[in-house]
Amino acid sequence: MNAETDPVRAYLTGLQDSICAALEAEDGAGRFSDERWRRPEGGGGRTRILSEGAVFEKAGVAFSDVGGTELPPAATARRPELSGKSWSALGVSVVIHPRNPYAPTCHANIRFFVAGAGGPAPAWWFGGGWDLTPYYGFDEDAVHWHAAARDAVAPHGAALHARFKKSCDDYFYLRHRGEQRGIGGLFFDDFDELGFEGSFALARGVGDAFIPAYRHIVARRKTAAFGERERTHQLRRRGRYVEFNLLQDRGTLFGLQSGGRTESILMSLPPLVRWDYGAAPEAGSPEALLLERYLKPRDWLGDPK
Repeated sequence: MNAETDPVRAYLTGLQDSICAALEAEDGAGRFSDERWRRPEGGGGRTRILSEGAVFEKAGVAFSDVGGTELPPAATARRPELSGKSWSALGVSVVIHPRNPYAPTCHANIRFFVAGAGGPAPAWWFGGGWDLTPYYGFDEDAVHWHAAARDAVAPHGAALHARFKKSCDDYFYLRHRGEQRGIGGLFFDDFDELGFEGSFALARGVGDAFIPAYRHIVARRKTAAFGERERTHQLRRRGRYVEFNLLQDRGTLFGLQSGGRTESILMSLPPLVRWDYGAAPEAGSPEALLLERYLKPRDWLGDPK
């Protein structure tokens, strides 16, 4: 798969650069650190972190190019036919935690996976997507986000948006809380049905559409006035983000089970968070409205009411 892997690697390293440049421009003050690392088992990556910026309390944009001799359980639970096969994985992962509670946390990733390279029938696929985790809900933000998601995949198939939106809603659901993590977006995995060129084009379309969609919302919310109440609510809801990443996220589990670099795997966690026993939003409050209206699967483009 080298002929196919090389253009994917070139695209992903360029995507990391463009996302970091856009976030620095939006922040206006913060700059990304740049750490390149190697694994003893082979492969490595480049982790870039912006900390304590004017707009972004923490933003991580990581590129990885790693592999191994045998797939870990997190990768073979749904694909048992791949057990025991060698693997390689390329990806860019992004998590952004703004300082202002009215600006949403956001996650995105694009990845390319090959299992059994060099064998008689190697398997390959693309995966990724993006999802939005607001702390205060706004209809116009939700409509904009989902319209951008629809437009990103529309050139590649009319049915893909509804399918990827449902996959996102299903995936980013905290089973132990009975809550959605956010308002969703796009999620796809094991995707090869358009052939390599078509599937790669889809992945590029999703990757390229992410930052314009997110910056539009951040620019609108980053200067909103807030106080201790909003900050406390934000930190509590960040706790849900941490719970999902540590308990359910397949990418986190895969990275840890495959001997990945822990510091880079856990870059997604926010710098500050709080758990207050029994805390619940006051009835009728904006904080309660987040749960009642926004953190539920909804067709924001067809019937946002």
